[in-house]
Amino acid sequence: MLLLLNRSLLISLLTALLFFSGSADFRNFQTPPISGEVFGEEYYGGVVERFLAEEPSGEPALNSSYIVLAAKRTHRKDPLDGFKRYTGGWNISERHYWASVGFTAAPFFVIAAIWFLVFGFSLCLICLCYFCFRREPYGYSRTAYAISLILLVLFTLSAIVGCIVLYTGQGKFHNSTTKTLNYVVSQSDTTVEKLRNVSGYLAAAKDVGVVRVFLPSNVQGDIDRIETKINSSATTLHVKTEDNSRKIHNLLEAVRLVLIILAAVMLCLAFIGFLLSMFGMQLLVYTLVIIGWILVTGTFVLCGVFLLLHNVASDTCVAMDQWVQNPTAHTALDDILPCIDNATAQETLSQSKKVTSQLVGVINQAIINVTNMNFPPNLAPLYYNQSGPLMPTLCDPFNSDLTPRACRTGEVDLNNATEVWGNYVCQASPGGICITVGRLTPTIYSQMSAGVNVSYGLYHYGPFLVELQDCTFVRQTFSDIYRDYCPGLQKYSKWIYIGLVMVSAAVMLSLIFWVIYGRERRHRVYAKACMATGFEEAK
Repeated sequence: MLLLLNRSLLISLLTALLFFSGSADFRNFQTPPISGEVFGEEYYGGVVERFLAEEPSGEPALNSSYIVLAAKRTHRKDPLDGFKRYTGGWNISERHYWASVGFTAAPFFVIAAIWFLVFGFSLCLICLCYFCFRREPYGYSRTAYAISLILLVLFTLSAIVGCIVLYTGQGKFHNSTTKTLNYVVSQSDTTVEKLRNVSGYLAAAKDVGVVRVFLPSNVQGDIDRIETKINSSATTLHVKTEDNSRKIHNLLEAVRLVLIILAAVMLCLAFIGFLLSMFGMQLLVYTLVIIGWILVTGTFVLCGVFLLLHNVASDTCVAMDQWVQNPTAHTALDDILPCIDNATAQETLSQSKKVTSQLVGVINQAIINVTNMNFPPNLAPLYYNQSGPLMPTLCDPFNSDLTPRACRTGEVDLNNATEVWGNYVCQASPGGICITVGRLTPTIYSQMSAGVNVSYGLYHYGPFLVELQDCTFVRQTFSDIYRDYCPGLQKYSKWIYIGLVMVSAAVMLSLIFWVIYGRERRHRVYAKACMATGFEEAK
């Protein structure tokens, strides 16, 4: 039980690992060179998707003494190490890991900076020429006008589609993350409930007494120590989970709100800008261009942020799966989830077995020495007029060395003992003396039933304590998350990323063609006016 407190941090950590992904430094461990590129060359709407790292084929050797988690997936260029390939695997406390995964998002930050500086400078020049050196346009071209109009329509439609993808993706991503968070919280609640049940059974074990036979004082002292640690672990687990769940839920709601507002603003910007360009309201167009210039810069930054989160979440999912498959290997998760060794786990189970066995001993001592004996009336309270067939003793599920023990003939097991002993209960007088045939008064039967219930509870929850400490529980949780929740997290975070890329690129090009189309339209209007004037003069 000494390390149950460490497990109390598990649930809150699980969610952080999944959504926003410290541990040992594994830079000295090297993996063999990996041939080929990690990044694919898929195209989405003309945008190269080479930064979405996908897991290449090949699996790590299972059950090895040391495993670099998600080694192939995280084999990216590390700018902190001369752009060499990072070989430390998934390790969220390693700065080289963050540098390598951040490098995949760097192109979007570079694009945002270039767009902000270059387009901003160009916009200043255009505005300067428009307002300070304004003169009549010339050089009208029908082809340029038609092409600019067609491209403006296409980019506006692309922006609308991108906003739809972004809005749909954020909704599904929010649902997926909420379900994952709810699952983790439910796992926490289940664990807290089981821990408190164990604590309750242990507390009840101290009070179990049958015909004034109780557990030894040293055993009660051991129970007190274990009970204190279990209650502390359960309380810490509950508090940490509630606190982290609330913080992550608030963050998810904030992200959802930002994405919804962004999708709505970009949609309105693209549509209104298109209409203003069509009606030739050039001054308002330039105002929207300035607003769009800033928004597109921010959207490109968001593209990089969501790409980074997508890759970290995907890395974490792969790392969890590989950790589950290697129960004895040392990994970067060891310091975060310090699963104790088998000896400590067995010690915990041993204590629960001892208490269970000793409770069975207390009950059997009462059966053999009191209920199944025929005392003379002058030996009260041992005498209460017990009579009739002898009661079967309770089956001890463990031998003296705490190994499993099969029940002997004539013993009743923990599952049906109270039901069988119910047949030996007599009717008792107010003074506690049997007035009918039976070996048990209702009071003694209640004491024995309490002892059986406590013994069964400890016997039932003993394996749970071991699972909690040797990380079987953790592995099952990770396995469920990887199988049921990771696919949705990866899929819909990619949708958000793709939607952001489409919106950024489409609105960026729309801004440019608002200016180009506005110029061509002004030239076209001037050319038509000149032709009409010449025609009137000719007449």
